[in-house]
Amino acid sequence: MTPEPADLRYMRRALELAARVRGLTSPNPMVGAVVVSDGRVVGEGYHRHAGAPHAEIEALAAAGAAARGATLYVTLEPCNHHGRTPPCAPAVAASGVARVVCAIADPNPFVAGGGAPTLRAAGLEVVTGVLAAEAAALNRVFLTAVGERRPHVLLKAAATLDGKIADLHGASRWITGEAARRHAHRLRSEVDAIVVGVGTALRDDPALTVRLDAPWPREPLRVVLDVAARTPATARLITAGTAARALIAIGEGAPAPRVAALREAGATVVSCPAADGRVDPAAALRALFERDVRAVLLEGGGEVHASFLAAGLVDRVAIFLAPVLLGGRAAPSVLAGEGLPLKSAARLGPLAVTRVGDDLLVEADVLRLTGEGA
Repeated sequence: MTPEPADLRYMRRALELAARVRGLTSPNPMVGAVVVSDGRVVGEGYHRHAGAPHAEIEALAAAGAAARGATLYVTLEPCNHHGRTPPCAPAVAASGVARVVCAIADPNPFVAGGGAPTLRAAGLEVVTGVLAAEAAALNRVFLTAVGERRPHVLLKAAATLDGKIADLHGASRWITGEAARRHAHRLRSEVDAIVVGVGTALRDDPALTVRLDAPWPREPLRVVLDVAARTPATARLITAGTAARALIAIGEGAPAPRVAALREAGATVVSCPAADGRVDPAAALRALFERDVRAVLLEGGGEVHASFLAAGLVDRVAIFLAPVLLGGRAAPSVLAGEGLPLKSAARLGPLAVTRVGDDLLVEADVLRLTGEGA
């Protein structure tokens, strides 16, 4: 059924409200809500952070008595379970609203019963699926987390037009321009953990911090996949912020003196199974998920990118392309490893291409691995 124009308009407003707190609600989703009575907005709200009132509760509180007989627009089906806050569905039913329009249903398979049946049982009209694709895109991280019980992984790289992330000597500062680098920090601000391999940590000594015009209230974990614990205790990723927010994922046989030095520096050290001489990507993601990490920004290098992709653990890519050509057999590329045959290539889409200063940002979901065994 085609949604009414008014439903589309007010749901778009709810999505705008939800997006205001991008990067601040994890491990919860971003949710916005609007209460409309007689064609007039009488209340708005959005979920500000985990533990804060949910969007519909904020919107209903703002509407007050005007909610009676009104329509509630909410980007995610009202919850019907106790978490950090009480369930929303009973509060919605008690508010007196006559109609509830949801973008997407609650996708959590571990929740016994969604809010819609509770609302219908209370006599409310419930409509679902209005701007569902837009709502799902906004909360792709949350949907991955509840559906697959692991963090959503965004692979980010800055590359030349011929796919090089550094020159033949390993120099990579700076391939892209200042505008692209600022945008990359915005991507960092939206995740719970920034992950690099030990090669990148040793070569570039990155801080892996969020550096924006204004201080960012959340400090993503700074993660190194380091099977032999080669990360120096003096590495910037340890000293640049809260030391305990630096997480070194090591192999089970990492040398004890190196591990002790990292712990003495204040870093969090987590032992993970290894695969092919590297920290197993799936094991690393499990360890992060247990720490409430729902969104991961994978920042390199090429070997780490390739290992996650080969394991089917890259959900989306964001690749900044500079109008530069480097060439060179020894110059590292966005993807290293053994490579995939064309019939088994990872397919991307739909593409979104944005001009960022002099560079291009190409974003796309990883659709599937094609070919045999897909």
